[in-house]
Amino acid sequence: MEDRARAAAEAARAKSSDSEALRKNYVTPGLAGQAIATVDNSRSFTPNLACSKTATLLEVMVQPRTTGDLRRVVIARDTDLDGTLDRTFNLPVPVSGICANGVVSCSPGTWQACSPFRWTVDQAAAPALEKVDLSALAGCYCINASCGSNLAWSNIASVLRDIGGGAIGALTTADPRFGVAEAVIDGPVIRYVGAQSTACASNPSLPQSSYRANPALIASDAYSASSSSSVFQALKGSTIGTGTALTSRHCKIERRITVLKPQPDQVISRTSGGYATIGSGTAFDFLMGSPADNSLSGGSCSLVDFRMTLRVSEPDRIRDARLTHFFADDWAQVRIDGELIGSGPTPWSSHGLPPGKCELKKTFHSYPRLDLRPYLSAGDHEIWLRAAVANEGEAFAQIHVEVDDSCRTDEHLVDGCTPIGADPACRLESELVDGVQTWVNGIATGLKPLPQTRLVGGASCPGEITRDFFQKDRTYRCTLEALARPDTSRGAYIIDHSTEVLLADRIRRSDGGYATPTRSFNLPDRGQVAQCEPVCKTRAPKANDAVALDGVVAARQNVPTGYDTFYHACSGDNRCPMGPGEELVAACGCLDDFPEAAAMMQTLRLAGADMVCTGAAP
Repeated sequence: MEDRARAAAEAARAKSSDSEALRKNYVTPGLAGQAIATVDNSRSFTPNLACSKTATLLEVMVQPRTTGDLRRVVIARDTDLDGTLDRTFNLPVPVSGICANGVVSCSPGTWQACSPFRWTVDQAAAPALEKVDLSALAGCYCINASCGSNLAWSNIASVLRDIGGGAIGALTTADPRFGVAEAVIDGPVIRYVGAQSTACASNPSLPQSSYRANPALIASDAYSASSSSSVFQALKGSTIGTGTALTSRHCKIERRITVLKPQPDQVISRTSGGYATIGSGTAFDFLMGSPADNSLSGGSCSLVDFRMTLRVSEPDRIRDARLTHFFADDWAQVRIDGELIGSGPTPWSSHGLPPGKCELKKTFHSYPRLDLRPYLSAGDHEIWLRAAVANEGEAFAQIHVEVDDSCRTDEHLVDGCTPIGADPACRLESELVDGVQTWVNGIATGLKPLPQTRLVGGASCPGEITRDFFQKDRTYRCTLEALARPDTSRGAYIIDHSTEVLLADRIRRSDGGYATPTRSFNLPDRGQVAQCEPVCKTRAPKANDAVALDGVVAARQNVPTGYDTFYHACSGDNRCPMGPGEELVAACGCLDDFPEAAAMMQTLRLAGADMVCTGAAP
């Protein structure tokens, strides 16, 4: 059950973990009239969310000048979604800075004589600019030469996304009928693929958009619609609404067949430690230690530990696993999960110093070819190489593993009908076995399907399997009494009087009184869960091009560049999915940056307070 839950969670996460996944899997195909698959990709359907679609709803082209400002910004729009750009708008001012909802225009190449503008739409629903105070804009940054060299060209993709995003935001806010399915960047141009939603109305003032401003209206409007609906009132007064007397229950008996062909590294893999994994087909050699001559320094006598973790997922597929070779200068021990499996040059079983002189002035080699399969059960196993080094030395251990990656068939029946069929109030109404109707209206038809042969696997593991049936679809008709209001007093008594170790109950006796027995109980073990979801912290260099009311931020700083900080959820193998240009700051783990965040917020609060006097001078 836990494995199925984890698999379902991973599948859902792959479909909708971030904005890019949501756009790719749902938004773009939904607005473009393409197929959308369920989380497990077992089914798909083609929605109809748009009345009309266009390859280019909006197109933005920018042209930087030598001063770094955008001397030309051209916005073209398809107003009637017929596939033709029929309206063009040229920004009347050069762009020196970009904001999330507008632009800033200054004297070219400087941050002087600046005028902030916010995106809006004109009477013809075309993108336009209106002059506002800088405080009305958000997320502003500088792109001209006053903040750095060639910022616009070197960051053309983000410049296009920010300008286009502001224009699109103003357009869709003014006209909620339109939705954006995708944005495509081509050189200095960004194109937005758009569609009109199923409102299919000529008036952009849709009644549905009023719910965004006041969500409470949905409940009241729904109640008003149901009160005036004769169909709803008929259902409400029927036995379905007041208490069902007869109901149908559907279930399936399904034969699930899975052909498994794992990759060799899915059978056993090195998750930490060691320094190399050498693979050749279905064989692996895991190497650990420090084999270079005199690469270890020990002084008079030092113990040096090397640890390597092997993760075994399918132990029954391990055909051979052996400790093939280890050596050391001067002494060595090899343990697996703490159990000693080899030592030398003479027996050394303790956790302390070796039983003889530490300095042997030579390197010994051992080739035990010890079978390790009894030790490699499913789970993680730690290989421990300990070396005793006097003066200088080295140590090495090699584990050779061969795995079976052949195709195997996993077959089992999933019977969802047993609990329904065991209910005496239910009887079989109809049954469909692999497309053959074997029961109709509670009567057996006498038909049954012939044994079928199906192809299983795929190109990598083709095969055939023959069975009497693969799927049974059943419908049961069950009789139910009218639903009465349940008596919850007993449940309330149990909840109010029970503790973590004591279960209290209240049972009605035959004389009408109540018995209140108690008994001890323990909650079942709920299993171990991870302390947290592992995350990692990275950073990428960026120019300090942010803008505030007092001017460009970089002008108030000693260093013209800074860093953007990112947090990523780690992958299943505990790896950090770093983006381009990012460097690792903190590896995968349970990171707690609350003190840093609190310090930053306090710094901003105190900086905002500044040095303002709140009392009169004495």
